[in-house]
Amino acid sequence: MTWRLLAKALGEKASDCDRESDRVALIRLLILASYLITNCFIIAGVLRHWGSEGTQHAPIRDLKRTGDSCSTHATTMHEVDEVAIKLVGGHAGQFG
Repeated sequence: MTWRLLAKALGEKASDCDRESDRVALIRLLILASYLITNCFIIAGVLRHWGSEGTQHAPIRDLKRTGDSCSTHATTMHEVDEVAIKLVGGHAGQFG
C-alpha cells in the first residue's frame, strides 16, 4: 500500500500496464532522490562557509588590507592594469 501511495504522489500513472507504471514511478523516485541529495550538499556547503571571514573573491580589498595604495574602485583601464599587475606581481610591460 505504501508503494502505491508513493507512486501516486510522484505523478499520474504512466501507462495502463502496472509493471511499466511501476518502472516509471521508480525512475521518478530516483530523480527526486538525486535532487534532494544535491540540495542537501548545497545547503551543507553554505552552512559550512557561513560567516567565513577570509574570502579571496575580492582582490582589490586584499590589496587594500596589505597597505597598498590602490583605491577600492578602479575607474580607468590604466588603474585596472595597475591592480592586475600588483596581483600577479608582474611588470607594466606584460599588459597592453
